[in-house]
Amino acid sequence: MDADDFPTPDADVETVNPETLKDRIDAGEDVTLLDARMQSDYEEWRIDGENVTSINIPYFEFLEDEVDEDVLEQIPDDREVTVLCAKGGASEFVAGTLAELGYDVNHLEDGMNGWASIYEAVEVERYDGAGTLLQYQRPSSGCLGYLLYDDGEAAIIDPLRAFTDRYLDDADDLGVDLQHALDTHIHADHISGVRDLDAEGVEGVIPEAAVDRGVTYGDDLTTAADGDTFEVGEATIEAVYTPGHTTGMTSYLVDGSLLATGDGLFIESVARPDLEEGDDGAPDAARMLYESLQERVLTLPDDTLIGGAHFSDAAEPAADGTYTAPIGELVEEMDALTMDEDDFVDLILSDMPPRPANYEDIIATNLGQNVVDDEEAFTLELGPNNCAASQDSLAGD
Repeated sequence: MDADDFPTPDADVETVNPETLKDRIDAGEDVTLLDARMQSDYEEWRIDGENVTSINIPYFEFLEDEVDEDVLEQIPDDREVTVLCAKGGASEFVAGTLAELGYDVNHLEDGMNGWASIYEAVEVERYDGAGTLLQYQRPSSGCLGYLLYDDGEAAIIDPLRAFTDRYLDDADDLGVDLQHALDTHIHADHISGVRDLDAEGVEGVIPEAAVDRGVTYGDDLTTAADGDTFEVGEATIEAVYTPGHTTGMTSYLVDGSLLATGDGLFIESVARPDLEEGDDGAPDAARMLYESLQERVLTLPDDTLIGGAHFSDAAEPAADGTYTAPIGELVEEMDALTMDEDDFVDLILSDMPPRPANYEDIIATNLGQNVVDDEEAFTLELGPNNCAASQDSLAGD
């Protein structure tokens, strides 16, 4: 049933916008959610948190004239309940039905699509290079990006297509010229915004080593090889070739202070090695990742910050609210970074999570082999990222 097919409920139902719901969760409020999507969608991707109680009852349970008592018994009647669905239509209907039965309910505006539209910018306070560094955070998928600005100039690392206008607007608000848009690799979990920003006059940059994967637009953008630099005011961004997660993975060292590692190293885990060549190629990719970490990443000073392109539910943010950590701290907390090569390979191949939803279509789109409109692109990337080698944190293991 389409969202527009649900009748408007007779009862007045309050709408909660996604940002308000997130603020409540972040503030530590106890929040109860009734997710009216199908069980398979719910199990793949949902809103979680230590202070979040989540109940899954598909919307069709509320379509009968009288809702089954067994269904109603699952819903608390002593607190406010926020109903949500995929786009907001079913949740309004379900919330209205429950309101008529005396429940204290509201519903989430635009559902999980609205949740996926949340995009926050947080300053990386421990960054000590020239200029200011912001970390963009998309809580619905754990996607992270980085905006560096200094002396009227700016660069964005790992931009998302869905937020192309946001980057341009933020640059305008900051009074800076967005000059570079750099991708660390061919992403498997979201649609890159590099080409869209390039079309808006920003220099689009992709790793030189990624072009051989079948990129169709390599001649149209700038390619970054190991050691290449990009100037942003007084700051310098240096390309550091770190293959493993993909053959083209390239990190960016932001003025010697933070290494934007893409999906090579996260603050809670290391990369999964199977998204380019599948299970057969994963062992070789894992050994390549080990070499990159040991020879290119962990040789940097201990106080160099690591900032990945993603975070998972297992990640703990730093005091400034960013998902960043010094290399020295990660080495102390993550056994994977001090293992020998064979043990490392065995570890990261042992328990990889499911591959990201639609990852083959997303890769093809990012290679330029598929053409999708903005709505299709947004829908393709809904869900968790799953680019780490483990669903659980490897830090503190």
